[in-house]
Amino acid sequence: MSDRSAIEWTDATWNPVRGCTKISPGCAHCYAETFAERFRGVPGHPFERGFEPRLVPAKLAEPLRWRMPRRVFVNSMSDLFHEDVPDDYIAAVVRVMLHASWHTFQVLTKRSDRLAALLAGRLQLAAAQPHIWWGVSVENRKHGLPRVECLRGTPVAVRFLSIEPLLEDLREINLSGIDWVIVGGESGHGARPMRVEWARSIRDQCRSAGVAFFFKQWGGVRKKETGRSLDGRTYDEIPTRVRGPLPDTEERLQALREAEGSVW
Repeated sequence: MSDRSAIEWTDATWNPVRGCTKISPGCAHCYAETFAERFRGVPGHPFERGFEPRLVPAKLAEPLRWRMPRRVFVNSMSDLFHEDVPDDYIAAVVRVMLHASWHTFQVLTKRSDRLAALLAGRLQLAAAQPHIWWGVSVENRKHGLPRVECLRGTPVAVRFLSIEPLLEDLREINLSGIDWVIVGGESGHGARPMRVEWARSIRDQCRSAGVAFFFKQWGGVRKKETGRSLDGRTYDEIPTRVRGPLPDTEERLQALREAEGSVW
């Protein structure tokens, strides 16, 4: 179920959008696409249409039904800022995050330019909320580091980097203004290897900059066998969560009705 997740750095996943398209080398062996395409053509399955991008408005209200506070990874099976997702729909997703402030939302994208533009404009209120964390994916220097710079220039409360799959030595990274870094190797069929010195370099830079460091996995074809220990220990650092109170029943029900009543 989506209110639970096996992803090490989150508690739950929420997918009001499904599907995506490839835009950089980090997408080459996308785990979400591999999973979704297994079910293409299966009548009634959530991924009956495979990994084609589409809105799922029936999922909009989901976090409002979860009373227990969770870290919620937004769109683990898509990208909220994909070009096929209308601005108005992104705003509807963000409204739910604003209402459900007892959760911590983790929004991750490769489309950092659109994220920055919207957070500087109509989503400006969400940018300032400490319970909504905004992150970008980083796989190499050419594609990933410009996303980091874009995120650093966006006035948000909490910024994070998902450096997975790490495909090369990133060398020096400007971690000013970054609160959290996740590092992981690629997993599954055709996984490209991650070298230990690449991961060490990022860990050491996080140490110097005072940034929380989370080592997710080595990856590979059999990721359970390679594990998630770096130099003999695990790294599970996560920024301190700032949660709002659970609203009274009527306020929560009103937000739930609003989300469920959205027409798309």
